[in-house]
Amino acid sequence: MALTPPVQSDTPGGAFNRLLTIMNDLRANCPWDMKQTMESLRHLTIEETYELSDAILSGDMDEIRKELGDIMLHMVFYAKIGSETNAFNITDVLNGICDKLINRHPHIYSDEEVNNEDDVKRNWEKIKLKEGNKSVLGGVPASLPALVKASRIQEKARGVGFDWEDKGQVWEKVEEEIKEFRDEFNVENEAAIDHEKAEGEFGDLLFSLINYARFININPEDALEKTNRKFIKRFQYLESKAKENNRQLQDMTLAEMDIFWNEAKKL
Repeated sequence: MALTPPVQSDTPGGAFNRLLTIMNDLRANCPWDMKQTMESLRHLTIEETYELSDAILSGDMDEIRKELGDIMLHMVFYAKIGSETNAFNITDVLNGICDKLINRHPHIYSDEEVNNEDDVKRNWEKIKLKEGNKSVLGGVPASLPALVKASRIQEKARGVGFDWEDKGQVWEKVEEEIKEFRDEFNVENEAAIDHEKAEGEFGDLLFSLINYARFININPEDALEKTNRKFIKRFQYLESKAKENNRQLQDMTLAEMDIFWNEAKKL
């Protein structure tokens, strides 16, 4: 017999309870949902997070709303699975994050005084160390993409005062790293190039560029992704124009392709 679906609610609490009820129904009655584990959901959660990221970069508010719902479902799903072994339940999850936020915002819920955002970040890192974190960098997930990880490492270090004083110093470091990377290839015999060392210098250069981006309030991950999208859009225009002219890209000269590429840039 079919279950009666819970009705929509106009309140946040009512809507959240509706989702919890549906989750309980699915876990008890749907063959797919009954089979899932935290491990089986993990890669799907990562995928949903990237889909939310895509929607945010696209500025599509309706799609952002939908993707937030998908992620909310996953959070409730994990809590449901946790409750089945009495490890934790959704109430534990919500109270846990509330307690953490209260504890880490003493300037709101206690008599701590702060003057700016940097003071808040420094307090945050100090409190985390008091809570048992062995290192300021311990909270940076090892599996983060390298570009995002570099940004988080630098932000964490800055939170305890380990940072450059101004962006001019950072740019000097960028120029220094550019020279060191270039010098690795400035040899007469290419066979003599130490590629492992060159790779290290390239990593140092990227790290310093990410540092500079932080100083001028540019998110390097967002910046690179926007450039990726721009390149894709222009390259697909190039492909479409080649097709219109009954040409194959591999048969065109670079000069011929540049004509369409420049058209795409103007668009």
